[in-house]
Formats: sequence, C-alpha cells, structure tokens
Amino acid sequence: MNQYELYLHGSWTPPVGNQYLDVLNPSDGELLARVPRAQAADADQAVKSARQGFQQWNELGGVGRSQILAEVARILRSRVEDLAEKECDDCGCGLDFARYTVTGVAARRLEFFAGLADKIQGTTIPMQGNHFDYTLREPFGVTLHIAPWNGPLWTTSRSIVPALAAGNSVVLKPAEQALISMLELAQICTQAGMPDGTFNVVPGLGHEVGSDLAQHPDVDLISFTGSVETGRKVMAQAAQGIKPVILELGGKSPNIVFEDADLEAAAAGVTLGIFSGAGQICVAGSRLLVQESVRSQLLELILARVKKLRVGPARTSPEMGPLITQSHLERVLEFVDIGNQEGARLVAGGCRLEGEDLKQGYYMAPTVFDDVDNRMRIAQEEIFGPVLCVISFRSEEEAVALANDSQFGLASAVWTQNLGRAHRVARALEAGSVYVNRYFSVGVEAPAGGRKLSGFGRLDGIEGLRQYTQVKNVTVNLDE
Repeated sequence: MNQYELYLHGSWTPPVGNQYLDVLNPSDGELLARVPRAQAADADQAVKSARQGFQQWNELGGVGRSQILAEVARILRSRVEDLAEKECDDCGCGLDFARYTVTGVAARRLEFFAGLADKIQGTTIPMQGNHFDYTLREPFGVTLHIAPWNGPLWTTSRSIVPALAAGNSVVLKPAEQALISMLELAQICTQAGMPDGTFNVVPGLGHEVGSDLAQHPDVDLISFTGSVETGRKVMAQAAQGIKPVILELGGKSPNIVFEDADLEAAAAGVTLGIFSGAGQICVAGSRLLVQESVRSQLLELILARVKKLRVGPARTSPEMGPLITQSHLERVLEFVDIGNQEGARLVAGGCRLEGEDLKQGYYMAPTVFDDVDNRMRIAQEEIFGPVLCVISFRSEEEAVALANDSQFGLASAVWTQNLGRAHRVARALEAGSVYVNRYFSVGVEAPAGGRKLSGFGRLDGIEGLRQYTQVKNVTVNLDE
C-alpha cells in the first residue's frame, strides 16, 4: 500500500491538515493507496504555485513546451507496464485496455499537442484606413481541471494536455476514487523538465477542496468532467468570478441500427459501446435504436455476444471489469429495479456477480432491457453502468426523433450501408460526435464534446487546443 502526498511546485507536499483518504481496488475491494484529503489552505497553496509556474512555462514559448511535452510522452511509453498496472488497479479497466490508455491515448495525446504547441497562430485582418490589425492567441493563465474517476489517464489528459500545450499552468483536482496515475504523471512532468508549479495535483473531496479551488480568485478557467448536478454547481461557482468554463457532463447516447446495416458488425459495435469500461464511459451507447424489421435478429446476435463476455478482475484483462465502488454498483442495480417496475423486459443480466474471483469486488452482469419506451427513466437518465436499453423504430424520421428526444447530446452512432442516409442522419442528430458504422472515436485528433445537458466546449483535436486560448486583437495606426 502506497501513501501519496499533494504534488505542488514540483515536489510531494503533505496536506496542511494531515488528513488522508483510502483508495480501494474495485477488483477486490482491498486498500490500494492513501491520498491526501486537501483543504482550503492546500487549494490556496496549489493556485499560488500554479501562478508562479505559469510565468516560467509560458516564457518557454511554443518550441520549449513542445519539447517537454514530447519528453513526457516518451517517458510514459517507457513506463507502460508500471502505469498500466496502476491504472487498472485504480479504476478497474482491463490491463490490456490500460496499456492502450497509456500509449495509444495519453502518450499519443501528448505527442499530438506537442506538435501543435509551436503552431498557435493569430490572423491579420484588413482594415479601413492606414491600419495594421492582427490577433494573438494567448493562454488564460491558471486553469483548474476537476476530473472524473473513469480512466484517469484517458479522461484527465483530455483537458490538461491541451491546456499545457497552449501555455497555461494546471491545478488538477482528481476524483478521489481513482487518481494514482495522475499523481505519477505529475512527477513524470517534472522529470521531463516542466518548470515547478506548472502541473499541480490536489486530491480531496469535491465539496471541500473542489469548491475552494473553483471559487479561488486566481483561477482563470475551469474545465469540469462529471455529472450534470455537479457541473451546475461548478458553473455557479465560476460565475461568481466570471470565469470561463468547459463542461462535459455525460450522456444517453443512441446507437442507431437501420435494416440495411451489417448486423454482425453492428452487434459487435453495440456490445463494445455499452459494455466497455462496464458502461462507465460518458459516451457509452446506452440506447440501442433498432429498426423493427431487424430487431429480433440483431437482439439475438447481441445476446449471444453478451453470454460470451468475460467479466473479471482488471489484471486478467477481461472484456468487462468491475464497477468503481460498492455504492455505485448499488445505484446501477437500483436502475435495474426501476426498469422492471416501468415494464421493460429484462433479457440479460440485471444482477451482481459473486463468483469465486468476483465476490470481493464490485461486479455486475452485463444487462439488456428489451421493449423499452424512450420515455422511461432507464432511457432518459444516465445510468453509467453496463445497462443497454433496446428501443425499436420504423422509419428514419422516427429514429432521429427518438435519438434527439433526450436531455443529453454527447455522442451517437449510425449503422447503415446507405451513404446518403448516413450523412442525412448525422446532420440531423443533436450530438457533439457521430460515429458511422463503428462506435467510439478513432483518435485524439478529432474534437469531442456535448450539446444540451451534455455540456459545452470541445476536447481533443485543434478545437480542443483553442478552448485554452483567448484572443487578443491589436490595431496599429500606421499614420505618422
């Protein structure tokens, strides 16, 4: 069992109150590590450190930042096994998936934004009279990142890496349930040559140190990924200081399968889209909208795949690992009860798994509800677990209407061999991302983000970098 401290100004720093939180391994419920329970004084120290770090980091310029970010990526790749083990023990993702998270996601993201750090450009603007007008893209300064627990290296690097590439310094408040890899990453950044104070990590509880950080007067921008309820609170706190906010708040994403789709491929995509990460993914395809004429056939293919899904401890690289905590498992099971009460037909799973190697962890059977009405709570509320809701439709227009009949608008998918239909439906869907004949984005080069209650702002891609810059206009009078 390891004990971590705050990571402030390039070194480990004990919390002022000397209080700590236990981090449990979701695969077996055992104590994995102890991390600080930071308080207001720690938050203030972190922001002051970031302010100092910002000056040095920004002065390096794009070329200097690019070189250091690339070195961070190199170190990540050299430590893939160690970091992958920490990630899978921490959040319950499979070991093979954790390896991919380290190299294919976090390291690749660092490389991508390292390549952009020295290419942040303004524009020149033709003006009336004898004037020269141009714009500059500049960093905000100190950026606060309040991050979720579902895959720290994957989800948290989406905001901190472009922020750093743009020249900002970072204060990270990770989720207390899973954060070890982010503490390790902070130390790696120092090892790579990042100036002290550029990247600070403040573990603790959201309603304590998270609120203190969000309301700190010297924080210049806030990025939050998490629930709608907490997002509203963060936005209200940011409003007190008129701070810009980037929000990704989850979804109820539709996987739309038309009768002309490759049903075998669609069944594989639907299964991957909802049961990866035990459904604890913001863009999880939790609603299957299937054309009535192929509904029975597709459901049969999906259920056959569900029966073969291997659920187990993260270190064994299962196709589905545990849920993050006992309380979250209980919450997801409550939604199963709600689905049954609402009249949906449970055709797979719906229960906790307690086999010999599962009884100490937080495992749930992959669950499928058929005969779901889109007005049911299980179809409208984010469950954030391995629960698929099957809803049928007859026409393209009805499919689009059902897909958009949601308070969320994060991601969606369309399965069809009709190219015209694919583009029509993609345009009509109210979602930040649309996948055609696949599920999940291909890489960090593409922007992602939400609409409606799924939030606003974009992560990844060139758009993700722009979120962390502000535009300054300069007008020069050329007359003597």
